[in-house]
Amino acid sequence: MNITERSKNQQSTTALETRIAARVSKKDALEMKQQAEVSRLTLSEYIRRQVLGKRIVPQSDMNMLAELRRLGGLLKHTHNESRGVYSELTASAIRDLGACARTLERTLREKNRGNGDIDTSSDPEP
Repeated sequence: MNITERSKNQQSTTALETRIAARVSKKDALEMKQQAEVSRLTLSEYIRRQVLGKRIVPQSDMNMLAELRRLGGLLKHTHNESRGVYSELTASAIRDLGACARTLERTLREKNRGNGDIDTSSDPEP
């Protein structure tokens, strides 16, 4: 397996000039390709990040976090626009969504060894 192709997601401007070949089982190769795809990285970039201990966040996790925040914002809007008509229900739902978002953020931080790259400033409050 060759790992020298340039990734669109790679932040470094360092030229990739050394090629490394490795043999892996078909099962391992398939799993690595799937994980790279989920993370929206090239296989080369995925392997580099794994080996060097760099941050890898699957796009699905980030999409889920964004959706939780979006739903929280919509609920907060409903809460404000209804002038409290549904205050108990919307406040409870906003708290539950906030708890889910914070749990996901905590999980992402733990996965990424505490890099602190997740912005938590937009948690909705009732």
